[in-house]
Amino acid sequence: MTAVPDDEACVTQCILEARARLEKALQTSKRNADSAQVLAVSKTKPATLVRAAWQSGQRAFGENYLQEALDKQQALSDLTDIEWHFIGPIQSNKTRAIAEHFAWVHTVEREKIARRLSEQRPDELGALDVCLQVNISGEASKAGVAPQELLALAETVIALPGLRLRGLMAIPAPCAADASETERRAPFRQLRELLEQLQTRFPAASYPQARLDTLSMGMSADLEAAVAEGATLVRLGTAIFGARDYSHVH
Repeated sequence: MTAVPDDEACVTQCILEARARLEKALQTSKRNADSAQVLAVSKTKPATLVRAAWQSGQRAFGENYLQEALDKQQALSDLTDIEWHFIGPIQSNKTRAIAEHFAWVHTVEREKIARRLSEQRPDELGALDVCLQVNISGEASKAGVAPQELLALAETVIALPGLRLRGLMAIPAPCAADASETERRAPFRQLRELLEQLQTRFPAASYPQARLDTLSMGMSADLEAAVAEGATLVRLGTAIFGARDYSHVH
C-alpha cells in the first residue's frame, strides 16, 4: 500500500506495513526485534500526516528542510514525546536553529559545522546526538566525509562537549535493477565496518562521551539490504507518506 497526500488513514496503515517489513527483515537476518527502528522521513508532508503517524505509535521523524521542520514542530508542540531528527544538508547559518530544536543530527560532515552545533547547543537540552555522514560511494554529487578522513573527524567530534557521537549515516548510490544481493549489501557492509573501526579506536570505557551504537542507513527501496548489514535506524519516507511534492520547497 502506498500512502497518498492528506490521507491519514493510509499513513496509519503504511506505518503498520513498514513495521512488519522491518520485523521480517530483522527475523531474516536473525537479529533482535528491537535492534532497529523506523525513522519516518516526513519532509514535504503536512503536520496532519505526522500527527497521524504519531497516533499510530511512531515517535521519531526525520526532516530535511529547516524552516518546514520548525513550522511542523510548532504545529505539533503538544506532542511532547516526539523526537525530531535533522537529516538534510547543514548550512552554517542554520546550525543554531538545528542545535536548539532537534534531538538528533545525521548529516555532520565537516569540523566547522560540528563545532558550531556544539557551541550553540543549549546546556539545558544536554548533548546533541549526531551521526557522521560518510560519502560511502565516492559520488562527487553526494555530501559526506570521505572514508579515509572519517577517523580525524570522529576524533574532533568526540571532543566537543555539546555533541554525543552516536554513529554513521550514508546514502549509497542506487544499485542497478539487476544487482545481486551481495552488490546491494556492499555499501552498507562498508559503513558497518567503518563503525566497527571507530568502536575499536574509541572504546566506551575510555570515551564515555561517545556511544557509537548507530548505523543510520537504508531507505524505502533498500531496507532489507541495510538491515542485513546492521542498520539500527532505517529512514522510510515514501513507504509511509507516499510520493514527495517539492513544489513548495525552497
